[in-house]
Amino acid sequence: MLKTIFSFDYMAHDRFVAPAREKAQLWRLFVGLIATAGILMICSPLIWQFLYHVMSDEGYRALYEDFETLLLPQSVLVLLFSFGMIWIAVAAVVIGLHRRRPETLIGPPTIAFLQAKFVIVALLLVMGALMALPPYGHDPALLDGLAFAQWLTFLLPALIAVLIQTSAEEVLFRGYIQQQLAARFAHPAVWMVFPSVLFGLAHYSPGTYGGNAWLVVIWASVFGMIAADLTARSGTLGPAIAVHFVTNVSALLLIAPQGEMSGLALYQYPFTANDEAAIRAFLPIDFAVMIVCWLAARLALRR
Repeated sequence: MLKTIFSFDYMAHDRFVAPAREKAQLWRLFVGLIATAGILMICSPLIWQFLYHVMSDEGYRALYEDFETLLLPQSVLVLLFSFGMIWIAVAAVVIGLHRRRPETLIGPPTIAFLQAKFVIVALLLVMGALMALPPYGHDPALLDGLAFAQWLTFLLPALIAVLIQTSAEEVLFRGYIQQQLAARFAHPAVWMVFPSVLFGLAHYSPGTYGGNAWLVVIWASVFGMIAADLTARSGTLGPAIAVHFVTNVSALLLIAPQGEMSGLALYQYPFTANDEAAIRAFLPIDFAVMIVCWLAARLALRR
């Protein structure tokens, strides 16, 4: 079983990449990324135009003023749902520039769904085991976030929003960029590392994480490598989306640091994201959990 779990047989990745091979020129990828950024810049203000017309003046003002800190659950929902624009932008680029169907970014949908389901079950078992094993409780103790009744009210739209956000990021980094690079370069050092580093740099936020900003970039880059590996191993985005989804549900809806992006969390850590000592102490644990989740996902995908 260990040999199967640690196998780096990426034959399924060849099938995943095949639709990108016909138009795999690097200039297309470069232009495609610029076009994606341009579409996002043009379309993002439309979200606020829409909200302005459907919300009351007071509600819109409160949402707009909170968008810097994302302390309100509504603000976090708007941010997460806005990632759907990435879906639209990448789909438009793939259709217009690469002349292929957007669903090829995911792989066979039925297989992707089944693989995602297996991985989510495996990760839930891991999370349950971690909660059941000592040490028990949290030190320091957690703080209350949203009231439970209010949290339940937001739970379904929040789960949908997290799914949109995580799948959009996977479609961009592990779908579009990884596919196009792998269609041109066979070595994993190119198609696995480069998108993962870009993914990590996208999480660079010294205003949020202070002196830990580059540690968070490293964390995100390692996560990107894990997602790239699962995609290559499975031949679909299903497992990568599943791991990303469970990770972000835990970090956004269950327990989040105080302050920025805590609006949907049921509980909060007694520190903020810019508490450098607390985050530096927390990251090794998070790294360890990430590796365990990766191994659990690989076990769920064993052939």
